[in-house]
Amino acid sequence: MSHSLYAAFVDGAVKGWKVATQNMLPNVVLAFAFISLLQTSGLLDAVGRLCAPVMNLFGLPGESVTVLISTWFSAGGGVGAAAGLYSHGIMNADHVSIIMPAIFLMGAQIQYAGRILGVAGVSPRHYPALYAIGLLNSALAMLTMKLFFV
Repeated sequence: MSHSLYAAFVDGAVKGWKVATQNMLPNVVLAFAFISLLQTSGLLDAVGRLCAPVMNLFGLPGESVTVLISTWFSAGGGVGAAAGLYSHGIMNADHVSIIMPAIFLMGAQIQYAGRILGVAGVSPRHYPALYAIGLLNSALAMLTMKLFFV
């Protein structure tokens, strides 16, 4: 029995490594690089000014909308975008704490529409409602988190 337990552990570790390096890491690195590109080009400042009124409702800087946009495509991308904004001093630990539940609640909706909803045969006419529920849950979670950090 211990041999099969060992084999199962090694097999799981190998599969986990493949998921981390082939699926998650590229999204995180791409989002981190995207934030750096936006900041270098000056577009991040423009996005921040444009989105500040809405994001301030959640106690977040306007630039943090890029985390939500990245998250909509990939949860790993959202984490990478948050890390990029944090490393550039645009978001602080409180901001990351406020936005983190939104990453979990709305993460990768676009990606999963094809992978899960499409394969399961869910009618595309239901997608907007499913997206809206995820976005609403995310907004409520950020408002709730804001109460803890303001």
